[in-house]
Amino acid sequence: MKIRTKLAIAFFTIIIVPLALCLITWLVLSQYQFRIIKDYYGIETSYDTFSDSTLFLNRVTETLYGEIERDAKNSPEVFQDRVYMDNLNSQLRNKYSFLIVRENDSITYHGGSEIHVENLVLPDYSDEEDVGNRVIMDRENKYILKQVDFLTEAGKKGSAFIVTTLGELIPEMRWLLRDIILAMVMILGCTAVILIAWIYQSMVKPLRQLQEATHKIKEGNLDFTIIADNRDEIGELCRDFEDMRKRLKDTMEEKIQYDMESKELISNISHDLKTPITAIKGYAEGILDGVADTPERQDKYVRTIYNKVNDMSRLIDELTFYSKMDTNRIPYTFNKIHVEQYFRDCVEELSLDLEEKNIELAYFNYLEEDVIIIADVEQLKRVINNIINNSVKYMDKRKGIINIRVKDAVDFVQVEIEDNGKGISVRDLPYIFDRFYRTDASRNSSQGGSGIGLSIVKKIVEDHGGRIWATSRENTGTVMCMVFRKYQEESNYE
Repeated sequence: MKIRTKLAIAFFTIIIVPLALCLITWLVLSQYQFRIIKDYYGIETSYDTFSDSTLFLNRVTETLYGEIERDAKNSPEVFQDRVYMDNLNSQLRNKYSFLIVRENDSITYHGGSEIHVENLVLPDYSDEEDVGNRVIMDRENKYILKQVDFLTEAGKKGSAFIVTTLGELIPEMRWLLRDIILAMVMILGCTAVILIAWIYQSMVKPLRQLQEATHKIKEGNLDFTIIADNRDEIGELCRDFEDMRKRLKDTMEEKIQYDMESKELISNISHDLKTPITAIKGYAEGILDGVADTPERQDKYVRTIYNKVNDMSRLIDELTFYSKMDTNRIPYTFNKIHVEQYFRDCVEELSLDLEEKNIELAYFNYLEEDVIIIADVEQLKRVINNIINNSVKYMDKRKGIINIRVKDAVDFVQVEIEDNGKGISVRDLPYIFDRFYRTDASRNSSQGGSGIGLSIVKKIVEDHGGRIWATSRENTGTVMCMVFRKYQEESNYE
């Protein structure tokens, strides 16, 4: 849900929900008060009369007014009975009223202290029928006056007045207003709490999570996770931030790994350069000191120096290629290659060097002569040389054998380079193409190397769109397998 939608929902919620709840509360509480009024005052109440205190108080005394009318008509002498009038006035007091009795022009009973007689406009006695019972509402002086006229046994003209004060709200009205106000405060408070909790959960909490994440990243800590369940803009920001954190962590791990590999590479190269340099220095000193005193010995010393220089050149070449491989700047020149002829030439070139090391190199071709692949001649030669040099380095047999087989695999060409060396253990086999991985952790002069030869092989093969893997048995030998896609001419049809 978008933030704009959430704000719209919050706006309408904070307006409509409290209004609706307040209306419901008003209806419930008013109905409750209506029942109380009916039980206490004995009258039916509606919203019109309840909202107008004058009308309401006028109806409150209707029952007692009717009783006074009957007594005035049937037994007017009761208005000379003090006990009767006190009892009647007591009932009126519970209804915010009081009793006044007048005979001729004299006030014989006054049951209230709220309004003095002088402040009342008491109508005169009337002999007319249906006029003696009157209701006067004096809103200016805040009272309601109900009059009942009667004649005493002595023939005196008398009047009984019910005076109802309008000076304050009735308790039921005050209670209702109090309850309504309390209910509105509670409704507004609950609505605000719910909205704040919703907004906090959906907006403030993710922002705080982002703030904590920025502090952690600032301190270099990337080992945390940002959980974003929201579907709004902040949720998208959290997910983007989490993606950024993962990329930063991967970049940092790659940098750490790269630094470790660079240090290991420098250590490997420096160690492997130190060995031929020491040999070159020793043989050169032997020539200078006259130890090589015969032409045969001098020739042997010079050849040894030449071979060690070649080893150094190969190590430097691997280091240069590694730097290009790490930055994806390997120079490739792809051309069509006839597979059978190419590998035959490679075998002929390598055979002489391997014969000097008492290693037999054999070539088996199972392809047609016209099979072509697209490859870089020099880089593919680097692949073959690295694999064969690796086989020579770990050759432990007196008579070494290396076989190169080229096979047809439908749409692919499969190249197998097999040796009868000491083999690779099952534990080490999955990692031989990793950079700087060594099956023999102990370094010695006879089995040195940079540790990146097979990783270079894998990189070149994959850049050619091929795949490489190895199978091996300890003390038996290793087979390196590569596949390359055949080149097929596209036919044009009209």
